[in-house]
Amino acid sequence: MKIFRKESEKNFIFEGLKRMENMKPDNNVPLPVLRRMPSYLSFVKTLQKQGEKYVSSTRIAEYMDIDSTQVTKDLSHTGITGKTRVGYEVDSFVEILEDFLGFSKVDSAFLVGAGSLGCALLQDKGLSAFGLSIEAAFDVDKVKVGGKVNDIEIFHIDQFRAMAAERNIVIGIITVPAEHAQNVADLMVAWGIKAIWNFTPARIKVPAHIVVQNTTIYMNLAILFNKLYNQK
Repeated sequence: MKIFRKESEKNFIFEGLKRMENMKPDNNVPLPVLRRMPSYLSFVKTLQKQGEKYVSSTRIAEYMDIDSTQVTKDLSHTGITGKTRVGYEVDSFVEILEDFLGFSKVDSAFLVGAGSLGCALLQDKGLSAFGLSIEAAFDVDKVKVGGKVNDIEIFHIDQFRAMAAERNIVIGIITVPAEHAQNVADLMVAWGIKAIWNFTPARIKVPAHIVVQNTTIYMNLAILFNKLYNQK
């Protein structure tokens, strides 16, 4: 995918996307803690669907294969409180943790790179349950432009700036080939994006005020292979 810069000014998520601005009451949560919390939430939401009313830190710890004191310490950042010998009230746990992680409010994002990975994300209907809605995708391939994936339209990259401003989009997702990632990041920053979810192996450089979350399946694949072939 080839992207051409048309602006002389150039400089861009989850957590993702890191949504630290929405977190309360503690905005200084260590990243390892943040990485565990969605798993806590997923487990307790499963219990909620099964009709369970309370869950203990010990039960969460057993599911996570960690110490229960770690669970208690992690949850102390969120304001979630439990009852002695009873545990955490499930409905309250889910509500507070979803709000803490920013999942209770749906934020809109634009995606650049409608290849196989980009299309897989466009087809992921579960993202909205975690607070993210991809409103549009962009590419330079004339074959892809004008098409739709999961009812999400694909536009030419030249339309990104105007559409982002019109819809007040501040989150961008990069799923282009690695060699084009920095170019796309530069464009996103120049066009008003404040947080970038980068799915490429490239490590993009952006101004300090831009939030970046790097997610690459290749890194996890390397770890998997290392563990698989180095077992003792």
